[in-house]
Amino acid sequence: MATFVLVPGGWHGSWSFEAVVPLLERAGHTVHALTLTGLRPDDDNATVATANLDTHADDVLRLLDRAHITSATLVGHSYGGMVISAAADRARGRVSRLVYLDAYVPRNGESCWLSTTERYRQAFILGAASTGYAVLPPAGGDPRRRPHPLASFMQTIRLTGAVDHAPRREFVYCSGWEDRTPFTEIRTRLQADPEWQVHDLPTGHNAMREAPGAVAELLT
Repeated sequence: MATFVLVPGGWHGSWSFEAVVPLLERAGHTVHALTLTGLRPDDDNATVATANLDTHADDVLRLLDRAHITSATLVGHSYGGMVISAAADRARGRVSRLVYLDAYVPRNGESCWLSTTERYRQAFILGAASTGYAVLPPAGGDPRRRPHPLASFMQTIRLTGAVDHAPRREFVYCSGWEDRTPFTEIRTRLQADPEWQVHDLPTGHNAMREAPGAVAELLT
């Protein structure tokens, strides 16, 4: 059985996987769903202001250490793709599979800011206007969402190439919001790479909430 580490996207916490976790566990897998530093309800302003991509990669690595995980499947949703890339690159061979669930797949020196579209860059700017360090959630979503540390969107990733040695690398493209998705170019790039497996789900961006059964089936 596999050990899954589920990393949410921007503004979200472990609760974003709440419909998928029991499905994986009933199938016999071990599942750890994370809430990243700065996104926890009790995090103070200083914690939010100083959390960056390195902080979030360290969240994953600390879990691997604490739970003595030596063969992890890291699943990153949206911004979480940045996090699992950074963590896998530093995990010293403890990651056996990477699944990017409608997520950014960065190359060395890229950031979420550089990888996304102008639409989302403007959303980051507007969302951070009130504090300068935390991006408010876009309107109309789950009320559990938290302001997201701006530094984690802006920090460029440092990759040594170790992430490319993960035995399995997969990208899941959610095709139900093609008028707004920032991931079309990433899908095109990875479809041309024989080392990647690319899947399609006909859902909106939050596939784990819209179609948790389909996500769990794909993961298993």
